[in-house]
This record gives sequence, structure tokens and C-alpha cells, in this order.
Amino acid sequence: MKSKILLLIIFIGCLPLAVHSQKLTAEEFFARQKGIFQEMDCESAYKAKDYTKLAKIYSTIISIYNRQVVEQEKPKLKGIMAGNIYYNAACCYSILKKEKQAIRYFRKSMELGYKDVEHVKIDTDLNNIRRYKEYKQIIEEMERHSSLSVLRKSNGYLAENKEIPLFYYSNPNDTNLVKVRHYFNLDSIAGSGDEISKIKNLMYWVHNTVRHDGSSYNPKTKNAIAFAQICKKEGRGINCRMMAIMLNECYMAMGWRSRYVTCMPEDSTDTDCHVINAVFCNTLNKWIWMDPTFAAYVSDEKGNLLGISEVRDRLIKGLPLALNNDANWNHQQKETKEMYLDSYMAKNLYQLECPIEFRFGEESEGGKWSKYIILVPHGFKTYRARQVSFITEDETQFWENPY
Repeated sequence: MKSKILLLIIFIGCLPLAVHSQKLTAEEFFARQKGIFQEMDCESAYKAKDYTKLAKIYSTIISIYNRQVVEQEKPKLKGIMAGNIYYNAACCYSILKKEKQAIRYFRKSMELGYKDVEHVKIDTDLNNIRRYKEYKQIIEEMERHSSLSVLRKSNGYLAENKEIPLFYYSNPNDTNLVKVRHYFNLDSIAGSGDEISKIKNLMYWVHNTVRHDGSSYNPKTKNAIAFAQICKKEGRGINCRMMAIMLNECYMAMGWRSRYVTCMPEDSTDTDCHVINAVFCNTLNKWIWMDPTFAAYVSDEKGNLLGISEVRDRLIKGLPLALNNDANWNHQQKETKEMYLDSYMAKNLYQLECPIEFRFGEESEGGKWSKYIILVPHGFKTYRARQVSFITEDETQFWENPY
């Protein structure tokens, strides 16, 4: 069991204790979870390691999911149920030495699409069931369908004759970006070092200035200044998308071409995704990976910084990758290459989506939203694209040089 998994449960809420007879849509299922979380005080039970109580909470959710959710709605809940309910239930029952229940829930989590086999192998919560033949069979099945295996089985990209729209990046002289630069004193934050050190310093600053909270609601006004202000005022955090937008505006205010990129899985029913930044480094003449949520960047075996396309290609080919040693989640949990790249990002590098235009406050409510473009492997059809998106299989055009 992982604390970040519980945060997602907090985000989607919990179910009321009373089991109602009416059938539920996915949205209704989400909405009704808040009651049970509050009534049974799930957060306190987690902090107190009250696994008996936690097991009861997860079992209640599972019971209502199986009995009440409309069948055609269940695919929408697969990812949440697999990773955050069934898997956590398996962990609780394993700790409580109720091995049969633990194995049953563990198998169901796998059947619903839980693929984080690297985490399973090191999760001490499951130690009590590792000796069982059924556990070993589930692990073998998970390895065949792991995130890395799915990514490696994907088709390559394909050059296309059709042209995609040109990407647009706001000029650093834009009035709002000038305000961002002065408001945060970005020149001082970036420092006086070389270009790469400045890029890293800005990423670390966002990571240290606002904390990540995947359960937080998105503010109506979405820009770097508004994010910093609301986090300070309300003592709250923001999700990975908001953090990436904040860093993106800081990069553009300092004159770099930069994108925030939504990294998504192959499974369209998996509601999890992750948003990171790709900033064009003039020194290296290429896009490089910066992730403010985890204070993470990626290098090859020689220490050369890599971009999203290079990391994805190396994962597929099994080439060496290195994560910076200080990568972490909210300064509470260290990130490792195995967990962050081989598992989490391997799952979320199947589809890549970003706006075509990058401007200050791009996604604010009531604003002029850009159209989006999504890069998918050749022949892939079940993409999670917005209605206004352009679809491309051409990696070269998607990652064009912005100058």
C-alpha cells in the first residue's frame, strides 16, 4: 500500500455506509464515496495503521461497486478499483494474515488492470502471501502485462504526409509573462549559472514552492501567480497539471520555449495520467524532461539529459536510464528509477497530449482554450483525446524544433 494511493482515494471520496438499492453511474459512485470516508474516518485509520478498519472500508466499497454500479459504467472505474481499492484491500488482508481474502483481492486487482509489478515486488504489505502458488501465478501474469511490456509491444511512430498545426509559444515580452518574471523574481531564482542549471533551478523552485496534491480542486484562474497565491492563502497544494502549467509559464517568462505534456496510458479506462514539462534547451538543441511534481529529470548512462521521446525510446529498447538522486514526492518519499520510470512513467508514456498554443493562463475558466494535439503509436485507435484534438503518429512533427 502506498500513501499516494490513499490520496487518490481521498480525492474520489468514499461511499456512505448504507447500501442503497438504486443502480449507480460512475459519477454517482464517485460522489457517494465521501460519506464513508468521513463516517469511518479513513484517513485516521490509515495513519494509525488500523488495517482491520481499512479492510472493512475497502470491502464496503467493493461490495457496493459489485452490487450497484451499472455494468456498462464499470469500465470507467477499472483503474480506480484495480489500484486503489482491490490492491489496497489485498494489502490489508495480507497484513491481517487473512491470506485467502488477500489473494482473492490481489488477483482481482490484476484482472482489472493493476500493472505495477515493480511496486508489488517490494511492497512488504504482501509478505504474508508471497509463499503461495497463487501469488506467484499472479506475478507471472502481471509481468506479461506489465506497463513496460505494454509499452514495448506498441507500434512505432509513422511519418505522415499531412502537416499538423504549428505550435505557438508566447513571447517573453508578453505583458503577463513579464509580470510573472518580476512577481517571482525569476532571474534570482534561475541564478547566474549556465542554461541547464537555470532550467533545473526553476523546476526545483516550483517543486519547493507549491506541494503536490492530486486530491485538490482546480482553481478557476489557472496561472503561475494565481497558483502561488491560492496555495499560500488556503494552505493547500495543486495537482501535477497545475504544477506543470506554473513551471511552463516561468520558463516562457524567461525566454524558453516550453510545453506541459499530458502523459497517458494505453488503457483508455485507466483514469490516471501524469503531466510534466518539456523545455527546449538551446545548449543541447533539444527538448528535455523536467517534472516539478517529483523534482525529476532523466539522463542516460553518461549523464546526458534526455527528453520525453528519448526516455520513451530507451524504455522500449531496454537502454540505461538514470533518475536524479534527489527526485522525491513532497519531500516525503524518495523516487527511484525503478518505480518512477520502469513502472509509473512506462505506463503513462503510451499517449502524449499537449496544447497547440502555450500562453499565460491558457486553461483558465472563461478563457480562450487552445486546441490540443495527441501523439499515438501507429494504428492506435482507443486514444483519450479531447474532441478538439488533432491526432498524429508523426513523432518528428510533434517534437519539432521551436526555433
